[in-house]
Amino acid sequence: MILITGGNGQLGTELRHLLDEQKVDYISTDAAEMDITDAKATMAKVKEVQPSLIYHCAAYTAVDKAEDEGKELDELINVTGTKNVAAAAKAVGATLVYISTDYVFDGTKKGGMYQENDATNPQSEYGRTKLLGEQAVQEIMEDYYIVRTSWVFGIYGHNFVYTMQKLAETRDTLTVVNDQYGRPTWTRTLAEFITFLNANAAPFGIYHLSNENSCSWFEFATEILKDTNVKVLPVTSEEYPQKAKRPQYSVMDLSKAEALGFKIPTWQEALAQFLELEKGK
Repeated sequence: MILITGGNGQLGTELRHLLDEQKVDYISTDAAEMDITDAKATMAKVKEVQPSLIYHCAAYTAVDKAEDEGKELDELINVTGTKNVAAAAKAVGATLVYISTDYVFDGTKKGGMYQENDATNPQSEYGRTKLLGEQAVQEIMEDYYIVRTSWVFGIYGHNFVYTMQKLAETRDTLTVVNDQYGRPTWTRTLAEFITFLNANAAPFGIYHLSNENSCSWFEFATEILKDTNVKVLPVTSEEYPQKAKRPQYSVMDLSKAEALGFKIPTWQEALAQFLELEKGK
């Protein structure tokens, strides 16, 4: 049996739809069905389900709120919650898939993309707690996949694509930062990869997974709105201050994932498919 945490979130919902298509049985949980911050409740639920595989999609992802008002909750969900899920997974002998982030890096790497074994140095509370979650999984588990991703967008949640589209409804001009570089990730590609790992008995460990090609947020926004009359203008990070510090450069190397035989579409292809699906919603 497969167990999903955060089953109603952006990735969790995408994963459920993919497993439905594949006719794979699973049990999906959210905070109401399994409060991962409660160690006893988590252990009891996992022992009841007896999963062989747990997709740990639950996370606190309000990056700016994590710096102040959400700091406690961020720690509770991303660190304590992950420890609880990992301990329960180990107790029943389940494989654990933990979703992490490019925010574990400081974004200052020169001369190449971030490798899985590069030094981590998070610059935000969100990045710090996600890294602590990674470390908890590594300390508690042996059978695990840690999948770092970035700039996630999908049909089932709040994300940058929807934000740009909504702003474009009421504005003629938008300003977007042009000095932060990374890789957009479609939830469909990410869901397909995490199911691929287990289905193909990939070696356990850390993987980087986003869509191919990289861009700045400005370039991403320009592509999103290319069929509208909205003008997108570039600005610097200094001109658009945010509470949480973002990595200036967080392009992650995908070669380890690709070496498994997993085909990764470009972010432009993924975005085009996403926009087509969105039209048909």
